Amino acid sequence: MYSKPMAILKLTRVEHSLMLVIAVVAAELIAKGLPNYFLLAMSIITPVFISMASFAINDYFDIEVDKVNKKNKRPLVNGSLKPSDAIIVTAITLIIGIGASFFINLYCFAIALIFGLLALLYAYKLKEKLLWGNAYIAFSMAIPFIFGNYVVVDKLNEGILLITALIFFSGLAREIHGTIRDLKGDMMVRNATTLPKVIGAKRSAIVALIFYLIAVGISVYLFTALAPFKYNILYLALIIITDFILLYISIGYINKRSESFYDFARDASLIAMSLALLAFLLAPIFNFCI
Repeated sequence: MYSKPMAILKLTRVEHSLMLVIAVVAAELIAKGLPNYFLLAMSIITPVFISMASFAINDYFDIEVDKVNKKNKRPLVNGSLKPSDAIIVTAITLIIGIGASFFINLYCFAIALIFGLLALLYAYKLKEKLLWGNAYIAFSMAIPFIFGNYVVVDKLNEGILLITALIFFSGLAREIHGTIRDLKGDMMVRNATTLPKVIGAKRSAIVALIFYLIAVGISVYLFTALAPFKYNILYLALIIITDFILLYISIGYINKRSESFYDFARDASLIAMSLALLAFLLAPIFNFCI
């Protein structure tokens, strides 16, 4: 059991919001440069609170699935929060997130509104549809870069577009790994049509590996072709570590079927994605300094 404030932090996975903040700021730096303080604050508040709403409503609809999958640290599973608390938290955080985007510009408001509504649709039904739910989560990981781009300019930067594709494919692979890990609960409770259910766990792991290889290819292209990543040693160092971790995990999912590996892979992939975000954030700063 958690205290109520801690339970809300656990419910909304605030630590994931830090990754979104890094993505938005990195995109702003790559596309043009940081905006004024007010716009910067609004551009941070928007993804943070929409992300919090997304996690809260997802846990609300996944209570029984999480019980089957023995996710006893989830506050709705262990009784730290009631289901009605999750609904209230979702409503408040969603309003704050979308509301903040209104003060930036129409592009950002449209992105925030669409993804806020998609978060509700995903939690309710979309996640049960073959690959559609995975694709939504992957794109929600990538959209902060597009959002950050439009905070400072009204034209999509080529580098931002490629980073969006990179994050999308790696996020899609990570989500497929998640469906392999949660196969039992998804089938028993929600009867979700996931890729492992349709083609099996091993074939799904191979598909995930292919998506990761595409992401790795894009990361290499950025180093060889586009500023501020072109021949940027700091970017190269971070992205090599990232690519190695993700490929190691991908190969492991093909050959291993243990809860201990799944736990390791989930944490390691999160670390890898964080390193990639740092690479995108620090590359333009390092490039400017030299």
